[in-house]
Amino acid sequence: MDLVSLLDHVDETLLASLMGLVTGAVFGVAAQRSAFCLRAATVEFARGKLGPRVAVWLLAFSTALVWVQSAHLSGLFRVEEARMMAVTGSWSGAILGGLMFGAGMVLARGCSGRLLVLAATGNLRAVISGLIFAVVAQMSLHGWLAPVRAWAAGLWVTPGGANVNLLHAAGLPDGAGLVLGLAIAALAVVLVRLNRVGLPVMVFASGVGFAVALGWVLTFSLAQVAFEPVAVTSATFSGPSANTLMFFLTEDPVLGFDIGLVPGVFLGALVSAWIGRELRFQGFEGEGQMRRSMTGAALMGFGAMLAGGCAIGAGLTGGSIFVATAWLALFCMWVGAGITDWLVDQVGTRGRVAA
Repeated sequence: MDLVSLLDHVDETLLASLMGLVTGAVFGVAAQRSAFCLRAATVEFARGKLGPRVAVWLLAFSTALVWVQSAHLSGLFRVEEARMMAVTGSWSGAILGGLMFGAGMVLARGCSGRLLVLAATGNLRAVISGLIFAVVAQMSLHGWLAPVRAWAAGLWVTPGGANVNLLHAAGLPDGAGLVLGLAIAALAVVLVRLNRVGLPVMVFASGVGFAVALGWVLTFSLAQVAFEPVAVTSATFSGPSANTLMFFLTEDPVLGFDIGLVPGVFLGALVSAWIGRELRFQGFEGEGQMRRSMTGAALMGFGAMLAGGCAIGAGLTGGSIFVATAWLALFCMWVGAGITDWLVDQVGTRGRVAA
């Protein structure tokens, strides 16, 4: 049964939610089994190592590039119709928001996507931090923090009312994106071998990138046949976390891809952890860690909405279609995380070495 026939029996918004649920479940399983985490990769890199966390992140990132660019070249998806590419981008938001998000994920010991996966395994620290992230993201989108976000984002924006495609800006053909993805994948495989990362982890890390491509293709396919406009999007956790929170707090909730995505990730990670016997309750080790995690979650909530995406939304989803501000935000996340790790977590190590 094709999508046109399916829409005769299923409402468009419900179908979009189911697509989000499937995409989220694939992401949740893959991220939980591979321990995919941008924070872990940036900290490892900041400490002068190209270890297994960097290898896993590069493998997921390159897989997203390869799958998404292949879908674009084969006609299964058109980059220019993606919501992230069709709206005005913010250079200032990418820089400031990226730095804030990077700092926040180090303090919270996980990006927003990683916190959602950890919450499904019974990590109560991740549950609290994730809720704070969602609340601050909602405040930044429509609440008290929205004017500040809008002001900071408006300082420096992309011209022409749309974002910038890095490939087109550099005068490169569309196929260059696939070539770059394959090159990064080759580097990732080298690091995987050097760090003796097992085959199952490799497969699931690649599954993270596949989930990003799956979301793009599913929402694009629905947008081509739906009667009402459908946003062409994929995995991200800033807007969807805020929207999912409001879905359960309003009298007239609206279904959509975002509403299915977050529960899908949670359920996928939960089932994966249960099969792997990794379900266990964990809490804060003390009030100091609690303050640190709460502060980091708040920084990520505002930073993600300002940057136009989180570590997944900008880093993988936006990066896979070469959105210029997404690449800039991702770079600033690495910088912000590295600086914060150096100032906060490495200070004790430096002191012991000096002594």
